[in-house]
Amino acid sequence: MAPALVAAASGIVRLLADKAYDTNPFRTVLAGRQIEPVIPSIRRRKPLIPYNEIAYRQRNLIERMFCRLKDFRRIATRYDKLARNFLAGTLLAAVILWWLN
Repeated sequence: MAPALVAAASGIVRLLADKAYDTNPFRTVLAGRQIEPVIPSIRRRKPLIPYNEIAYRQRNLIERMFCRLKDFRRIATRYDKLARNFLAGTLLAAVILWWLN
């Protein structure tokens, strides 16, 4: 699914991901779209591919955002059948979280 998501998105400069996305085909997709991969290499990869460690620390912000969104039960369990209703609920939760912070 990751290559399909990258293909559907636009304006991506840098992609932050964990070690699970460290595959040669996915890195090729990113290189074809001129996206900088910020993905640490798995241990068995020789030689290790360097990555921007300072940018990788920003991934923590994204992880915390998803954790906060999952505090809303409706989003965590995906009660909504229609994608538009789920998106509306997610956006409403994001606005509430933004308002509280």
